[in-house]
Amino acid sequence: MTGADPFVVPEEETAADAVSAIGDELGIFDEWMERYGYIIELGRKLPSFPEDWADDAHRVPGCQSRVWMEAVNREGRLFFAGISDAAIVSGLVALLLRVYSGRTPGEILATDPIFLKELGLIEALSTNRGNGIAAMARAIRARAAAEQTEAA
Repeated sequence: MTGADPFVVPEEETAADAVSAIGDELGIFDEWMERYGYIIELGRKLPSFPEDWADDAHRVPGCQSRVWMEAVNREGRLFFAGISDAAIVSGLVALLLRVYSGRTPGEILATDPIFLKELGLIEALSTNRGNGIAAMARAIRARAAAEQTEAA
C-alpha cells in the first residue's frame, strides 16, 4: 500500500479515556450547531481512505449515507479506517474510530456504545443518522467479536 496509513491510531490510552475526552470537548460548546461543526471538522481530519476501498465489500449496512470501513489486526489490536460521503457522518466515523481503533477485541467489546447516548449524540441526530451510527458501532463490535473468536 502506498501513501499514508489509512488506519486511525488512538490519541488516548484507553477507549474510556477517549469517551471522556470527547465528552469534555463536546461540553465546550453551548449550541448543537457548534458541536456539529466540531464533529464535521473531526471527519475532515480522518486519515485518507483508499478510493478502491469505497466499494460494496467495505460498505457498512444500515446507514442512510454511504459509509465504508476497513479493519486490520496488528499485534492483537484492531485498527479501523473509515469514511462517509456525508461530512457529518465522516465526523461520527471519526468519533467512533477515536474510541475503538487501536484497541484489543476485548476492550472494544467491553466498551458499550451507550456512550453515544450518554454524550447526547443519538438524541441530537436525526433518527436515520442515529440508526447509522449504531450500525457503525455494531459493525466495529462484530469485527472485534470475530477476531476474538479466531484467537480463541
